[in-house]
Amino acid sequence: MPYRRLPNTDLARIRALRSAQDMGEILSSSELGFSFILLRKLHDFLPHFELAIKNHHQAIAEQSIKSKEYNERQKKARLYVSHFIQVLNFTIAREELKPEVREFYGLIINSQSIPNLVKDIKLIEWGQKLIEGERLRIASGGNPIYSPSIALVRVNCDKFRDAYNHQKTLQSNTQRFSEQVAQRRYEADQIILDIWNEVESYYKDMPEQERREICSRYGLVYVWRKSELERQKQLESAEYSTLNLPFSSSE
Repeated sequence: MPYRRLPNTDLARIRALRSAQDMGEILSSSELGFSFILLRKLHDFLPHFELAIKNHHQAIAEQSIKSKEYNERQKKARLYVSHFIQVLNFTIAREELKPEVREFYGLIINSQSIPNLVKDIKLIEWGQKLIEGERLRIASGGNPIYSPSIALVRVNCDKFRDAYNHQKTLQSNTQRFSEQVAQRRYEADQIILDIWNEVESYYKDMPEQERREICSRYGLVYVWRKSELERQKQLESAEYSTLNLPFSSSE
């Protein structure tokens, strides 16, 4: 005998809820296989569940679209920050500037190493340090560094910071909508379970095959176990073979 399988995806949940709602629109309250109270609950719940899923999908899509722009701005900001430090080191190596100027930028005086810029927040921090450090060094009488200039570093760091903040907002939206869907998912499962239980109880006196067919119109899903499905196929095959046996005619 096939067993009833409850939906385990949001798409399947929506399909089950819509099927039950459609039956509520087709049949009168006296003919419907589940209570009017449950039908009213379904009508009130379904639009909110669909909206929550839609918002979640849109948030994921927007985050995915913006991630390309975000990655490009991240790459460019990292390039300009690291390049500026390299040029600073070259200038010191040519003895055009003293090693002590590294202090303006928060760098170690006697080190030519590039700070770790892997984490986004560190990239933003070092961009700000370079911008402020160059301002202080020039204010103390130093000449500007070019190729790249601090203006180009600022432009690209500002663009990345804006993209970073926007990406954080998108991530927060996605998480919030995901939590909303999760909360409503539990309620959806409970409504589906209640409807299916009432529908099967309403049609319990009908022949099994006919009962499953009409229950399926309400969204119920029946699945054969593998062993039972094979046995069913064997029975159908045997029945077909019997129907096609040649009959000998009497002389």
